[in-house]
Amino acid sequence: MELQERLEEVRGRIAAAARETGRAEGSVQLVAVSKTFDADQIRPAIEAGQRVFGENRVQESQGKWPALKAERPDIVLHLIGPLQSNKAADAVALFDVIETVDREKIARALAEEMKRQDKRPRLYVQVNTGLEPQKAGIAPEEVASFVALCREELGLSIEGLMCIPPAEENPGPHFALLAKLAFKCGVEKLSMGMSGDYETAIAFGATSVRVGSAIFGAR
Repeated sequence: MELQERLEEVRGRIAAAARETGRAEGSVQLVAVSKTFDADQIRPAIEAGQRVFGENRVQESQGKWPALKAERPDIVLHLIGPLQSNKAADAVALFDVIETVDREKIARALAEEMKRQDKRPRLYVQVNTGLEPQKAGIAPEEVASFVALCREELGLSIEGLMCIPPAEENPGPHFALLAKLAFKCGVEKLSMGMSGDYETAIAFGATSVRVGSAIFGAR
């Protein structure tokens, strides 16, 4: 199956999952995860109309996305991997959405850079719903106070929450928890669900799903 066919299949499954839960068509955004793939491998997805992409690493993204965005200025680029504070300036310069605001140090670095560059990428707080020690993210019980800190002290507009459930667990309860936390914080967007579970995520209210291997193939 060609990339365009895989992309169409994923789009169709997203639309069907949204319909099944009574949601409007187009209410779930597909973030095509292009990490580790080069510009020539990404172009067929752009030619097929995909405009929203996700990347894990700032440095890797700097090597391919400035040229692609120059070709297609309507591309929207999400950072979905961990961000180090020394890369905050580069992240603010390149990305339209940063989904991995996961600690106060990063929030402060982003606030400083956004002010300095006069550029305001949309921000999501990453939540460690499974309390996994090896995984980044704010603990669920600290999300409300962290969002409040970002908004009230740092002047950051938090658009959504993001999570990556533990690989070996049923993702449903994690998606339900994220939705509950978003409601509590008055946050509208939910970035949850990947290639193996995005339809489940949509059933729990995902507004965007991050799909890589189902579109681009194995890395």
